[in-house]
Amino acid sequence: MDLFDLSGKTAVVTGGSRGIGHMLARGLLEAGARVYISSRMADACAAAEQELSAYGTVAAIPADVSTEAECLRLAAEVGEREQVLHVLVNNAGATWGAPLAEFPAAAWDKVVDLNLKAPFFLTRAFLPLLEAGGTLEDPARVINIGSIDGLRVPPFPTYAYSASKAGLHHMTRVLARELGPRGITVNAVAPGPFESKMMAATLAAFGDEIADAAPLRRIGRPDDMAGVAVYLASRAGAYVTGAVIPVDGGIGTTV
Repeated sequence: MDLFDLSGKTAVVTGGSRGIGHMLARGLLEAGARVYISSRMADACAAAEQELSAYGTVAAIPADVSTEAECLRLAAEVGEREQVLHVLVNNAGATWGAPLAEFPAAAWDKVVDLNLKAPFFLTRAFLPLLEAGGTLEDPARVINIGSIDGLRVPPFPTYAYSASKAGLHHMTRVLARELGPRGITVNAVAPGPFESKMMAATLAAFGDEIADAAPLRRIGRPDDMAGVAVYLASRAGAYVTGAVIPVDGGIGTTV
């Protein structure tokens, strides 16, 4: 259906070399978009570029977007190749778990820098390209990847992670109001449990219990994440902004 067709669109996915970012990039490619992926490790970027090239036109640009300088460099490198950007997916993220009495200051800095500050600095850095790529009828899209742990009290002591994701959800709403008149929608996706490096230890220890607790009785699959990204990036989602969409089998809203 052309309602979900992304042919002719250009997208950037941070943290696109693995996990949820890889799922998002693949979905956008299969819908017809040209995709730039970025992650901190150059070798991981190169491997993901080679794998994802089976699904469409993809290019990898390594960058550590936890710093504003790298956010600016990434935007500048994309700007050297593209005159417009239609979709920015702020997916790169980090977590940290430790008991309350032991939770270090360094964990707050690492997690907040990547999960909350980076999406702000990246959106600002890409703003000229996004404004060039969007109109009020067909806006450019910013998709922030939050978490159901930003919607509920998490079961594990991941204080900085849950706080940063809750902050990202609200920043999504703030930016949606500001950027809407400039032809840009801003939405967030709040994933539940998906197979990724970040979730690997948790799923290894508690995967069956988590799946059994979900109303849909399973862990998320790649198509579940790809589907919501294509919806928000395509004409189907053109009138949606300021939304936080849980993709979690019902865990965050019913359990």
